[in-house]
Amino acid sequence: MLEGEEVQRKAKRHIERERGRKEATADMSEDLSEGERGDVHGEILSHGGSVRGRMPRISSVDVMENWAKQHKEKKLYIVLISLHGLIRGENMELGRDSDTGGQVKYVVELARALGTTPGVYRVDLLTRQVSAPDVDWSYAEPTEMLNLINSENSMQEHGESSGAYIIRIPFGPKDKYIQKELLWPYIPEFVDGALNHIIQMSRVLGEQIGSGNPVWPVAIHGHYADAGDSAALLSGALNVPMVFTGHSLGRDKLEQLLKQGRQSREEINATYKIMRRIEAEELTLDASEIIITSTRQEIEEQWRLYDGFDPVLERKLRARIKRGVSCHGRFMPRMIVIPPGMEFHHIIPHDADMDGEDEEKFEDSPAAPDPPIWSEIMRFFSNPRKPMILALARPDPKKNITTLVKAFGECRPLRELANLTLIMGNRDDIDEMSSTNASYLLSIIKLIDKYDLYGHVAYPKHHKQSDVPNIYRLAAKTKGVFINPAFIEPFGLTLIEAAAHGLPIVATKNGGPVDIHRVLDNGLLVDPHDQQSIADALLKLVSDKQLWARCRQNGLKNIHLFSWPEHCKTYLARIASCRPRQPQWQRSEDGLRNEESDSPGDSLRDIKDLSLKLSLDGDKNESGNLDNSLDTEENASDRKNVLGNNALTLSKDAIRGAQNESIEKADNNICSSKFPSPRKRKYIFVIAVDGDTTSDSLEAIKIVVEVGMKETSIGFILSTSMTISEVYSLLASGGLSPLDFDAFICNSGSEVYYPSSSNGDTTGLPFVLDLDYHSHIEYHWGGEGLRRTLVRWAASINDKHGQEQIVVEDESGSTAHCCAFKVKEPSMIPSFRELRKLMRIQGLRGHVIYCQNGSKINVIPVLASRSQALRYLYIRWGADLSKFVIFVGECGDTDYEGLLGGIHKSVILKGVGSNARKLHADRSYPLEDVTPFDSPNVVQSEGCNVNDIKQSLEKLGVLKV
Repeated sequence: MLEGEEVQRKAKRHIERERGRKEATADMSEDLSEGERGDVHGEILSHGGSVRGRMPRISSVDVMENWAKQHKEKKLYIVLISLHGLIRGENMELGRDSDTGGQVKYVVELARALGTTPGVYRVDLLTRQVSAPDVDWSYAEPTEMLNLINSENSMQEHGESSGAYIIRIPFGPKDKYIQKELLWPYIPEFVDGALNHIIQMSRVLGEQIGSGNPVWPVAIHGHYADAGDSAALLSGALNVPMVFTGHSLGRDKLEQLLKQGRQSREEINATYKIMRRIEAEELTLDASEIIITSTRQEIEEQWRLYDGFDPVLERKLRARIKRGVSCHGRFMPRMIVIPPGMEFHHIIPHDADMDGEDEEKFEDSPAAPDPPIWSEIMRFFSNPRKPMILALARPDPKKNITTLVKAFGECRPLRELANLTLIMGNRDDIDEMSSTNASYLLSIIKLIDKYDLYGHVAYPKHHKQSDVPNIYRLAAKTKGVFINPAFIEPFGLTLIEAAAHGLPIVATKNGGPVDIHRVLDNGLLVDPHDQQSIADALLKLVSDKQLWARCRQNGLKNIHLFSWPEHCKTYLARIASCRPRQPQWQRSEDGLRNEESDSPGDSLRDIKDLSLKLSLDGDKNESGNLDNSLDTEENASDRKNVLGNNALTLSKDAIRGAQNESIEKADNNICSSKFPSPRKRKYIFVIAVDGDTTSDSLEAIKIVVEVGMKETSIGFILSTSMTISEVYSLLASGGLSPLDFDAFICNSGSEVYYPSSSNGDTTGLPFVLDLDYHSHIEYHWGGEGLRRTLVRWAASINDKHGQEQIVVEDESGSTAHCCAFKVKEPSMIPSFRELRKLMRIQGLRGHVIYCQNGSKINVIPVLASRSQALRYLYIRWGADLSKFVIFVGECGDTDYEGLLGGIHKSVILKGVGSNARKLHADRSYPLEDVTPFDSPNVVQSEGCNVNDIKQSLEKLGVLKV
C-alpha cells in the first residue's frame, strides 16, 4: 500500500513539473538555438566531460604567487555557517555521533584555507556554542582562532582582526547538547545572535580596512539545511549574497528511507523532521545566488527532486540571461561543482611504500616507533602482515558496512589474502550509543561471529582524529585497499584522503566517487547492493600487484587536483561573479555609525513635527537581480512616481505607484535626510496580532497601546497583512493616531512606513514610505511576470469550480512588491503549500501568505517578511532586538511561525486568532516542531486584557507590576 502511494505521488509530481515547465516556457516564447542549449549545459555542469582537463594542478609556489599578485588589494570578509555537531579547530571528535562527521572537518578546513588565501582578510565560521557537562569545555569558548596552515609561507597580509575564526553563538537549550533534528525551533535565535556579531564585526573591519565605512560580508555561506535556513535569513536581513552547500539533501534521504521500506513517510518525518529540512533546502533555492555541489550527481539526481530546481528550465533561463532577454521574473541559482579540498602539507608517504620493492620491511627504524594506533589495530589479527582492507565510517545503515562484512566473510580467497579493518567512530559502551547506531553495530559484530572472522577483522573502540593519517599509512604499508561501500555517497572525502596516503580505492558507484575516480583513476567502482561485485573488486586489487601499484601511483600523481588552494581559487572566482549587495542606506552619509549608538535619535512621538525627507540613494543596477532589470522597461508603463520636496505623502491612489523602480532613478538632490529612529525607547512593543476579525485586531492593538502608554519610553510598531490605507482607517476607527507609532510593517512585511506630521493634500495619508527597504527586498522578485502567473492560477481555480469567482486579484491591496488576492471561499482553494510549489516549479521566488483567516492572499519577495522587516529596522535603527516585545494571537497568518522565534520576547494573547489554525492544517510539519514554545522568551497571557498582559510582561522582566 505504501509503495503504491509513493508511485502515485511521483506520478503527480511528474505531471506538475511538466505542466509548470510548459507554462514557464509559454511565457518565455522565444526559442533557443541548439548552440545555445549546448553552451549553457556545459556552463551549468562545469565539470562535465573531461574533468581532468578542467582542473589545473597546483604544483608550484609560482601559481599561488601569481594569484596573490592579482588579488593582493582585495580584503574580503566571508561568513560560513555550520550549526550542528561539535566544531573545533584541533582534535575534532569525528564519529562521536551522527552530527559530528565529515561536514565538521570540511567546514573547519575550508575556513582555515580561505583565511590564508590572498584577497581574503577575515573568515568567520559561525556555529553553536555548547556548554554541556557531557562535552568538552572548548565548545563553550565564544571565539577560537584557527591556526594557519604553513603560516611561514603564507602570502596573506595580516591585520589586527584578520584570519579565520570559529565564532560560537549561544542558542537553544542552555547546558544541553542536542541533535540537529531538534535545533529547528531555535534557528531564529541563532540568526539574531549571528546578526549582532556580523554587525559588530563589520564596524570593526570598517575601522581597520574600510576607511571608517562598514565592511559587510561578500557572501554568507550555509552548510547543510539548518545552516542554509539561517543563511537565507541573514542574507535577507543584510542584503548580501548567499551561497549554499548541501552536503546531503533531505529529499534524497527521504527517497532512500522509503526504498528501505522500514518506515512510512509520517514515521520518517517524526524521526528526522525531514519535511522541515526539505523546506529549508527549498528556501535555499529561493535565496541563494550560488549552490556549490561536490559532484554532478548532486545536481542531476538530488537537486532535481526539488520544486525549486529544474535542470531543463535552468538551461533556458541561463541562455536568456546570456542573450539579454527577459526571464519574466524567473530565477534559478547557479549550480557550481567544486570538489572539497584537502590539506596535503603534512602527508609524507612512508619510505617503504615508495621503494617499489615487493618484499618490504614491516618494522620502522628504532628512531621512528610505530604509532600506538597500529598496535591497537594489529592486536586483532592472527597474521598482521596481510594486506589490510580499510573502511572508515560510523555505524550507520546507509554506510552499508554489513554488506562489506558479508562479502569478506563469504569469499574464502579474500579472507586468506587480506585482513579487514573497520574504523567505526568511538564508543565506550554500545548501550550508550544512539539506538540506530547501536543496533547496526551489533548486527556487524553478529556477522563477524557468524562467519568466525576472529583474527581476520579489527574493529577498535577508540581512535583520535590525529590517528587517522596513521591508519591510512598502516593500510598502505601492508599494500592494502580503502573501501567506501555506502549506498550513496554525496562526495567521499575519505577517498581523497586514502589516495593521498597511497591507498588504491574501491568505492560505490552512486554519487561523488564517480567524479573522484574520473580524476584520480586509482581503483574500482562497484554496485553497493552487489555483494559479489564488492568481493571481486577487493580480491582483484589485493591479488594483482601490478594493478595495485598502478592505482597507487595514479592516485599520488593526481591528488593535488583536490588541493585547498585550487578549491579556494575556484570558490573566490565564483563569489566574485555575484552582484555585490549590501544594506542600501549605508551608501549615504547617515549610515550605521553614530556617536550615540546605544541611544539613537528621537521618533516623531518625541518631536511631533519633524520634517521627513527620503534618502534616494538606491541604484537598481546594484540592488536588483538581472531578471528584474531586464523586465523594468516592460513594466515601466504601470509605474508612477510621487515625490514631495520635504515629505512623501501617499494618497490611497498613489500608494502602489510610489514604490516602483522609477522613484529610485529620481533626482538624488530632492531629498537627503534620514528617517527617524526611536533611540530613547526602553522597549519597543511590536503588535502583530492577526485577530479572527478586524474588531478583534483593533481591540488587541488598543489594549497593548494602553499598557505601553502607561509606561515611559515604550515605542510601538504595528505589523500586519493590511495595506497602509487599511491601517489608517483602522487606527482612525479606534481613536488612535499614526503618531502613536514608530513604524508600520504592512502587506505582510513587504512595506515599511513611518508616521508623518504632514498630510500633503486632502486625500493624503500621514505616512512616509521607506524606499530603501524596497531596494533591500527587490532581489529575486518576479514583479509583473509573477503577477501574470498568479492571475492565471486564480483563473484556473475559478474555472475548476465553474461558479462565481472564488479568487480575484485585489488591485487596491496590491503594490509593486505585494501581489494581493481576495478569497471568497477559503475552503475551496488549494493550501498555501500548493501555491508555493506552483511558483517554485516555474522558477518564481517569493513568500505565499494566507492572511485574515484565508480571505486574503499576499505574495511578497523572498527576502521580505514581517520578521525580516523587524531585523531590517533593528539594523537601521541600531536598536537592541532583546528589547523588542512581539504580541501575537494563539495563531495567525501562515507566516506566524516566524514571529515567535529569536532573541526578542513574545507574548501570546490567549483567545485571539484561534480560528486561523485552519490555515495551518495542511502544513508539512507541525508548528511545535519549529516554534520554541518552551523558550523563556515566550509567555502566554491568560487573556487579552490590561492586567493579563501586564502579568505576562512581568514574567518576561519587561514591567514590574
